[in-house]
Amino acid sequence: MIQKVKMAYWPQLAAFIMWFGTAFLTYFIKNADDFPRTTEFACLCIIIAVFCVVTLPFNKVRYYGPWLLALALITGGWEIVQAKWLLLPRPFFGAPQELLDVFITDWYRLLDSLLHSLTLLLGGYIFGCLIGFLIGIGMGWSLRFGYWAHPVLRFFGPLPPVAFLPLLFAVIPSSWLAGELLMAFAAAFPVAVLTWSGIAGVNPGYYDVARTMGASSSFLIRHVAIPAALPFVFVGMFMALGSCFYMLVVAEMLGVKAGLGFYMQWAQGWAAYPNMYAALIIMAVMCTSFMTLLFKIRNRLLRWQKESIKW
Repeated sequence: MIQKVKMAYWPQLAAFIMWFGTAFLTYFIKNADDFPRTTEFACLCIIIAVFCVVTLPFNKVRYYGPWLLALALITGGWEIVQAKWLLLPRPFFGAPQELLDVFITDWYRLLDSLLHSLTLLLGGYIFGCLIGFLIGIGMGWSLRFGYWAHPVLRFFGPLPPVAFLPLLFAVIPSSWLAGELLMAFAAAFPVAVLTWSGIAGVNPGYYDVARTMGASSSFLIRHVAIPAALPFVFVGMFMALGSCFYMLVVAEMLGVKAGLGFYMQWAQGWAAYPNMYAALIIMAVMCTSFMTLLFKIRNRLLRWQKESIKW
């Protein structure tokens, strides 16, 4: 029992030592170049070290103790290699305090870019999922609708949405609207295919039982077909979200003059690579947050399948 307690606590205690050591070497060892925010970065490392100690009683935080230790080792090694020894070529690789400087000095532009990306992503994703959901219901329920929609879906669906980028930007005067349509197309195809497969695979016995109770066609669709197909629908939505992340960056870099993708391209053009890395970190947090939220919604609606798919 004592051994288990030591194994539960030692990674976080080691993380405390490493973060404190990173703060010490950051502040007291001279930098190889003029890096901004060195003092602020050392204070940040101390704050993280204090956090590691204060949260020791909490099991959920202790679970991430090895990660806190790994991040401390990576950050300390990065600080030594670049800030103290300058072994990596600049400006492609900066020091940790340069990244912190970007978040402090350019937070307004990063926040504005994030809001633009969120607006573009949500609009295209929600619209595309809705269109794909309706198409999938129609194909899975109506043979006549499926007769006409299936060949079109097979012909255009596998095409990468980025292939339509030059055409949409030429036909549609608004680059923002063109980007929305591109992401809607990227989201609609997987949702339509998976919704169609889910509804087509519903056990016919469910319909027979409902019909014996006097259920109408609309009742069968709303209360039998769609609930039974929801696991497939969410798989399609997960795939659609990944496609939309890809299209978001492409649209913002090539046409939409706003958002995190545009910010990254601007930073690269000015050789401001710490700014580019900061935008990349924010984009990663945004993407994983959306995916986590979608999984929570799925687990709430599909409680009986909560452990079948993990994120």
